[in-house]
Amino acid sequence: MEAFAYTDINAPLVERCRLGDRRAQAEIYKRYAKAMFNASLRITGDYAEAEDVLQEAFLSAFRELHSYKGDSSFGSWLKRIVINKSINCLRNRRLSLVPLGEQHDAAAEATDYGPEPEITSWRADVVRRCVQDLPDGYRVVLTLYLLEGYDHAEIAGILNISESTSKSQYSRARKKLLELARQHGL
Repeated sequence: MEAFAYTDINAPLVERCRLGDRRAQAEIYKRYAKAMFNASLRITGDYAEAEDVLQEAFLSAFRELHSYKGDSSFGSWLKRIVINKSINCLRNRRLSLVPLGEQHDAAAEATDYGPEPEITSWRADVVRRCVQDLPDGYRVVLTLYLLEGYDHAEIAGILNISESTSKSQYSRARKKLLELARQHGL
């Protein structure tokens, strides 16, 4: 069996962006704007802030393109910028996670989450609204873990919290999300 090296399909376009080609920048924006906006919206919970984050993220990406080494896909690199800017936006809004102290609830950490509820039967717009109604701290951890695929150690590093706080926030976010879903008749 022959091994294949990963090649980012956007590499030629990224190179043109590095040279200042405005059409290439417009094409990159067109390819990624919707996905990056949605990632930001899931974290900020606010349409206008997500739009601002999107614009700032693309400006930063184009300005800092020299730091993109190509060891991951351009989309992954850009998504990291969007997530960091979204979290900074929340910090500017004075993001406050539910305080737990160092004596966290051991039961929350050891909780067996059991099978996921049958989310596929829920209406996506109602679920999206429920996620947006979560407190900022809950929404950020839930989004980063469940939707963006980060593990609790990575989330802890991104948010400057302990790993156990991330786990507890996720557990509480799930409970609150289920409560909100029930209120909406799901």
